[in-house]
This record gives sequence, C-alpha cells and structure tokens, in this order.
Amino acid sequence: MINSVFCGIDFGTSNSSLAVANQDEVFLVPVEKNHHTIPSAMFFARKDNQAFFGREATERFLSRQPGRLMRSLKRVLGSPAMRQGTMVNGELMKFDQIIAAFLDQMKRKAESDCNTELKHVVMGRPVHFTDNDAAADQRAENELKAIAKSLGFEHVGFQFEPIAAAFAHEARVTGEKLAMVVDLGGGTSDFTVIRLSGKNARKPDRSSDILANTGVRLGGNDFDKDLSLAEMMPELGFRSRYGSKNLEVPSYHYFDLSEWSKVNFLYTNKIIFQAKQLLRETHDPVRYGRLVSILEQETGHAVLAETEKIKIGLASNDSYAAALDFIDQDLRIDVERENFNLAIATKTERIVQAATECLSAAGIGPEAIGLVIMTGGSTEIPLIQDQFRRLFPAAEWSEENKLSSVGLGLAYDARNRFS
Repeated sequence: MINSVFCGIDFGTSNSSLAVANQDEVFLVPVEKNHHTIPSAMFFARKDNQAFFGREATERFLSRQPGRLMRSLKRVLGSPAMRQGTMVNGELMKFDQIIAAFLDQMKRKAESDCNTELKHVVMGRPVHFTDNDAAADQRAENELKAIAKSLGFEHVGFQFEPIAAAFAHEARVTGEKLAMVVDLGGGTSDFTVIRLSGKNARKPDRSSDILANTGVRLGGNDFDKDLSLAEMMPELGFRSRYGSKNLEVPSYHYFDLSEWSKVNFLYTNKIIFQAKQLLRETHDPVRYGRLVSILEQETGHAVLAETEKIKIGLASNDSYAAALDFIDQDLRIDVERENFNLAIATKTERIVQAATECLSAAGIGPEAIGLVIMTGGSTEIPLIQDQFRRLFPAAEWSEENKLSSVGLGLAYDARNRFS
C-alpha cells in the first residue's frame, strides 16, 4: 500500500496520462491495460450506449461496429456546446458527464493499481483554453474542476502544462538552467520560460522561477485539418463546381469533416438531404458522391484517422502512400512532405511567433535559453523541429517522454503543493 499519494492528471486533446507521487518517487500509472498513455477517445455502442475508452474505442469504430466515436473532448470545455450537450445514439448527453466518465475510468484504474484512494490532484491545463476570451477560459477551468470534484477528488489544483513538463525534466538538470518549454499538443501550443535547478525541485511555490507563459489554441488537430483540406477533401469534391452558374460547392461540410470535434455534427438528416440535392447538380459526381457516402455511412472519423496516419508517416518519410479504399475501391493518394509543409506553414509561423512572444515577455533573447524541452506529439513534425532548432541553435535539447512528461510533472507539483 502507498501512503500519502498525490496525483497528476494530464487530460489531453489527443492523449491522456496519470502519474502518482509519494515522498520517495513519482511514476506513471498504466491507464489502459499496460499502456501509460491512453488516447482521449470514447466509443458509445449503438445498442445500449455502453462506453469504451482509448484504443479499444478507436478499434471498435474502425472495425465498423455501430456506434458513436468521440475525440477532442477537451476542446469543448468553456464552449457553448459544453452546456448544450450532444445526441449520442438518440440520447442527449451532457459533455460534463462524458468527460467525467473518461477521467473516472483513469482514476479507478490508478486506485486499483496503487491500492489506495486518490484525493489530491493537480490537473494540467493549457495557458489558454480559448484565445482572447478570459471568461471562456475561466469557465473551462471551472468546468474541469467541477468534474474532478464529482469524481471524489477533495483537493483540486491546476498547473499550466508546459510548467508541468519542466518539472518532469528538472530532476535531471545539473546546476541551474534557463529553459524554454515547447509543449505542442493536439489542441494547443504552450510555452514557458523557467529557471530549473535540482535544489528547487521540492519548493511548493515556483512562481519566482517562472519568467513567462504564452499559448495559442493551435495544435496537432489543426495540422490534421490543414492536411485534410489540402490532400483528402479534394478527393471528396472540395472546391468542385455545380449548377448552371458554375458555383463552387459549399465548403463548410469539408471544414467540419476535417476537424475531430465537429465531424459528429455532420450526420444529420438535414445535412445528408442537402448533400444529396447538390449531388444532382455537381460537375464532379464521382468525387462529390464520395462525400455523400461518407455522410450516410458516418465514416468521417475514418477519414480523419487516415489523415493522422499520413501526418505521422510524413514525420519520418518524404512521402506517404495512403490507401483510401474505405472511401472508394482502389482509391490511393501519394502525399509529399513538401506539400504538408506548405499546408501547415501559416499555423507553424503563428506557433513560432507565440514562442518568441514568450521570450519577449520574459525579457530575454533566444541566446539566453540553455535548455529547450520539447513535449507533445506535434513536436515530431520535421518543420516544427527545423523552426525551433533555428530559433535556439546553441541550446541543449530534451525530448524524453513526449507524451507523458506533463503527467509526471503534475504529480511532482501535487506532492510539493499538498504534502
């Protein structure tokens, strides 16, 4: 049995993790079988709305079992949709119930492994849940806190995710270093300039060591969206023409179909009826017909999943051949990394700009940074790597535990804060 256990939860847009700490050690807890991270995904079976989580949720959807897949739940926090809820297999569900169910299965798995009840938690949060909307940002944190309380956590704190990532790396720092944390997740990109030192690792208050924080609501899901619009959606009739006036087909279906948090809202009778009506007038019935089939068969998530595979494949290859036979028999596309770079160039510039704004807020230049900590799956993208290595050419580089360092750091913080 572990006494005086403190917990950190990284509820991510794409992946989540949970770590615990006692006075002697900090460690990740398996949250899905033996995995220390779990995809932030849920699948509700159509028959009885039974919920499945993580990899099992995705596998059930991709194997065409009837039901509803949900991802990017974190992006709903603070939005009007959080209060409105969504229809799941004909039943209205509120998003706080959905998110609570996801976090509850992580908590129960950790409590079973540790043989103790978890009552103290520090939750990770982005620097901005929502850009340029302080009220929505505070509302998102309040909603997440209420969910944590409903799960039985008696003491709930919050920490910016890049600061948590810094805490996870601090144990290996010799001497004192000025570090820039680059945390690029699925939904947000966050940055922190912080002084790291092993002798300060147990301080309960680190505010004097944090020089600046910035963030922008851009992440891996936005790169997926740009890649989808550039390479996938044209195969479904995006920017094709219809009617005697040679008008461009409406684009909003394609934008929603390229975003994890919106694709579920496309499967309505009204939208499908409108698409079928337009199919009669389209100048490209083959490609536009593919869009109608995807709406009818509710396979938009499969399109997004294949887009994500392309993105991951291009991280280590100059090109990627994607098989899209689930859309149309024998359909294949070859995607070049150069085209992917062009698709995400504008958003990459915004991310680098947010990092330089963090340096300015700290009152330093790039040359003052001795350590760059890269965390989050989107830091694997070669264009991102290139841009930040150019910004910090002389700094040391740390890229360990990219998908779990935030969770570890939150547990360090929970121990320092609550013990």
